[in-house]
Order: sequence, then C-alpha cells, then structure tokens
Amino acid sequence: MRATDWKAHGAGLLICVSAAAAAAQTPVNTAAAEPPLPEQLRDFDAYVESVRKQFEVPGIAVAIVKDGRVVLERGYGVRELGKSEPVDAHTLFAIASNTKAFTSASLSMLADEGKLGLDDRVIDHLPWFRMADPYVTGEMRVRDLLAHRSGLGLGAGDLLYWPGTDYSNEEVARRLAEVPLSGGFRGQYAYDNILYGVAQLVVEKASGRSYREFLDQRIFKPLGMDETRYNADALRVGDNVASGHAKADFKILQTAPRMTWSNVAGAGGLYSSVHDMSKWMRVQLDGGVYGREGGEEQRLFSAKRQREMWSVVTPMAISEPAVPELAAAKPNFAGYGEGWQLTDYRGKKLVWHTGGWPGMVSRVTLLPEQKLGVVVLTNAELGGAFQALTLRALDAYLDAPKTDWNAAYAAALAKSRDKADEDWNKHVAARDAKSKPSLPLSGYAGAYRDPWYGDVFIEPAAGGKLRVRFGRTKDLVGELSHWQHDTFIVRWDQRWLNADAFLNFALTPDGKVRELRMEAISPLTDFSFDFQDLRLTPVAKEVEAKSDPPKAAKKS
Repeated sequence: MRATDWKAHGAGLLICVSAAAAAAQTPVNTAAAEPPLPEQLRDFDAYVESVRKQFEVPGIAVAIVKDGRVVLERGYGVRELGKSEPVDAHTLFAIASNTKAFTSASLSMLADEGKLGLDDRVIDHLPWFRMADPYVTGEMRVRDLLAHRSGLGLGAGDLLYWPGTDYSNEEVARRLAEVPLSGGFRGQYAYDNILYGVAQLVVEKASGRSYREFLDQRIFKPLGMDETRYNADALRVGDNVASGHAKADFKILQTAPRMTWSNVAGAGGLYSSVHDMSKWMRVQLDGGVYGREGGEEQRLFSAKRQREMWSVVTPMAISEPAVPELAAAKPNFAGYGEGWQLTDYRGKKLVWHTGGWPGMVSRVTLLPEQKLGVVVLTNAELGGAFQALTLRALDAYLDAPKTDWNAAYAAALAKSRDKADEDWNKHVAARDAKSKPSLPLSGYAGAYRDPWYGDVFIEPAAGGKLRVRFGRTKDLVGELSHWQHDTFIVRWDQRWLNADAFLNFALTPDGKVRELRMEAISPLTDFSFDFQDLRLTPVAKEVEAKSDPPKAAKKS
C-alpha cells in the first residue's frame, strides 16, 4: 500500500464526537474495523476507562496494527484537565524517547546510501567530538551512540537539556567532554539521552541538511505522517495537541507547562498522534517497505539494516518483578539494539520502546512474528497506564489468559510509593534537627560552577532566606531551607517537577565553601534530574564579576 493510500485508509476509520460526549469523557471511537477485534478486546473501551481512572490520566490514545491494517485507532478522555476538548486518534502527544527509533532509522538510511557506516568512528564525521576519556573519544562508533554502552552513567548530562535549557544542540554535544564516565566503555548498559543528540548531528553532517528537514523529507512525507511535529517549537496554530499533566508534590494532578527539547531533538523531541504512529509501526512491521512504484518496492531502509536495528547490541540485566502480579511479564532475555528495546513476551520476540516527557509518557510495541503493533500515548506521567493497555492488547492477539494488568501495575505503583515513604522516613530519623549551619547564610551565597553544566547561583532572598537558580534554565529556581549541619533542601517553585533535592556544602578548614553537591530527595524523581553528577565549586568573585549574565531560557 502506498503512503497516500495509508492516509486515506486511516482517515476513513474515524467518526465525529459531540461536545456532550466529550464533556462526559466518553471514548472517541472509530467506525467498525475489519477484521473484528479479538474477544479480549471487545470490552477494551471500558478497560481503558478503568485504567484512566486508576492512574488518573486525563487523556489516552491507542492504535493497533495487525497484518498491515489498522484495526483500532481511538482516543479517550480530554486533552487538558478541566477542559472539554476530547482526545482522538489525531491528537498530538510528545512521544519523547520513542523518537530514538527515528534517529536510528535515519542513520540506517544513510548507511544504505553509503554516506556513513555504523562502525565509522564518530570523530570521522564530527572531528571536534570529545568524551571525557581520550580512548573512548577515539573508539566511539556511530553504533555506540545508539546502544547505551558508552560508560556514561544513567541519564548523565541530562541537565544540559532537562527540563529545558538555552544550550544549542552542538553546545550540549561539546559539553560531553566534561561529563565524567562512571563505567567501562562497552562494559554495561546505562541509558543516556545526550549521545542521541550527537547522533542527530551525524545525520546532519552526512546528509547535508538539518535533522528537521531530513525527517520531514525522508520519513514523514513518504509515510504521510502529516500530523507529526519536530518538537514543541514546531507545533502550529490550530494543532490538535494534548497538554501534559504531573502530580505536584506527587499528590495533586495539574497541567505541566509545554516544553521543547530542540537542543536534543534526536533523543526525544517529536510530537505525534496514534494515527501517524500507526503508519510508523506498519513500515517497521513490513521490514522498511512503505509502498510499490512500477512493481518495485519503496523502502525507507533495507531489510539488513532493520535486522541490525532489531538485534541486541547491549545486554541488559533482568530484574525480578516489582510485585508477584507482574510475574507473567518477566522476559527471558533483554537487550538494547539500535533505538529499540528487545525482549520476549510469552515466548515471542518483542521490539519496543517507551517515552517519558514532563507530563506525558508513551509506549510503542511491535510483535514482528505476529505482524502486530500497539502504540499508547498518554498525557500524564504514570507508566502503569500504557503498560496495562499494551499487555492487554498483546494478550488478546496471543490468545493468552486474560489478566488484569490494571490491578497488577496499580500494585506495583503502590509498592514504589511505599518505598519512597520509607526512604524519606529514614532521612527524617537520621536528621539532627537541632543542628545549625556552620556559616551565616550569606557565607553560602555566590556563584558556583560545574565543568559540564555551567553556573548555579545561590542568592540572598527576602526574609533572610536563600534561593538557588540554575543559570541555563528558567525552570530550576527554588528556595532553600536548612536541613541539618551544612545541608539544605531546595524546594523548586514549580512543584510539578517533583525533583526537590538536598544541597550539601563542604567547607575548607578555614570555614569557606570548597564544594557544593546535590542529590534528589525522592527515589520517584526522574533520573534525568542528574543532580548527583554535579561538582559545583565557588567562582572567584573577580571571575564572577566578569562573567556574562545567564541567557534567558528559550520559551516553548
């Protein structure tokens, strides 16, 4: 089927929904799809609603592809809490790290054309590229950018773009030279985002065009993905777009500001709809073929390249299920390929990925042997919702026992919250609440600098308090309160961040601040708040005076 045929076929699946139905948060249904849905999915609408209620998700969109056809494409709930506009199959969500598969595919397309090789050294394409270790710099291959085996720690360097900074894509990549490696090169799996920003730059260098242009001309247009946007900056007036939601202080659901990752778009910048993502899943399940012209296949990438994208590059450890109810979901193997997670499910190979964005999470899942694809996009932050819906759909087509994954993931969530409470209670029990700071508060104020992030400012505020401000983002600003000794807590002004942190000041023998370290308080905080990797030291007053004032962060 040609890309234009796909578009027409998908559009024919939708029906209109009245404003009254939207206000009642009833599902945005499609017309009857052929072939009929399996028995386990006959109550799918009701199941989605139970998942939305359990995990407090304002809106969800789902699409299922089977044997080259879209068999379900629906929206449920609303785009934004407190408003009536419904989610439908065309509603745009941030797909976050599901973008990584597009970056991997872009490199594969260029490899098919002989413009690069996955075993090329990165410095052959970007001569200025540097890692913290000279050996890693020289040996880093293009494939290594995609496989999370660089030696960087989990989420290392993410504060260069998360939750939003004014650094450019190249500035983020150049600062990698100062991000410390915490593991052996190709020694173990540790998820990162920054190297996908480098991969984006390799695409641009090899193709001779911007990454946005490459995606638009080489992927979106051939597939008819007219509803997909490069990032939040590329959203258009009138776009049918969802707003993200987060629980402020892990308690109260509220709308999260729309953000952009234009400086690391190759890792997680795209917005898309399930209508468009169904086209992406179909080309994947068809081995890269998206149509025929004059009897010849039209391909995005070769079958050989897809086999390699879907082959394990980096083995991953298999954890025990968080709760017994999730035992059936435990894989027998796990690894990361080129932009895809690779596991098995009920004995069948699974190719999948998740995406996490401030206020939105999602999952794309492929069962290649069954020619089955499932995409779930949500506008809240709890992954249990997309997990429960995905596994319900997979079970239906594998004729597996009907399992209440909604209850299973709810139990896992409850356990994680209990553990977070226990962790906080340990901090409270260890606290010397009667202790005093070693210095007057003014002694902690000043500019501090980390080699890879840049400047962080501790500033006097009204009422004799201190505030902290990160120099390259408008989002990380908050008030300090004394915890014990020379340790303080920052509570960010934007409570939806859920990233409050300890700040610990180390002093010299002469009572001056030698170093400032940070770490997130809650184990529930997103790993991209990699405060623990900062090594902040005071900036000399004369240097501080000469420094340029921090730029205003780009607004999305």
